[in-house]
Amino acid sequence: MFVGTISLDVLFGDVHSLKEKRSLIRPILADLQRKNAVAAAEVEHQDLHRRSVIGIAVVSASVERCAEVLDSCERLVAGRPELELLSTRRRVYGEDD
Repeated sequence: MFVGTISLDVLFGDVHSLKEKRSLIRPILADLQRKNAVAAAEVEHQDLHRRSVIGIAVVSASVERCAEVLDSCERLVAGRPELELLSTRRRVYGEDD
């Protein structure tokens, strides 16, 4: 069993309130969960209206499948026109970790 995680640091464009930010974050998290069967949540910068860190986790039987799913999630977020992907941090944990 392998657990893959990725943190996506994002910057939103023309957002002026936390309410606007939430209205943009919710569909992104729903798309990630629906299309990739992952756990996804906003994990940092909840009090800033233009920044966010989206945390994603996946459990798989192989390292390759973890990488495929995390790549797909990264592409999905990077392709959103309302945000800019600033950085990513990825880790895969095995049974020996």
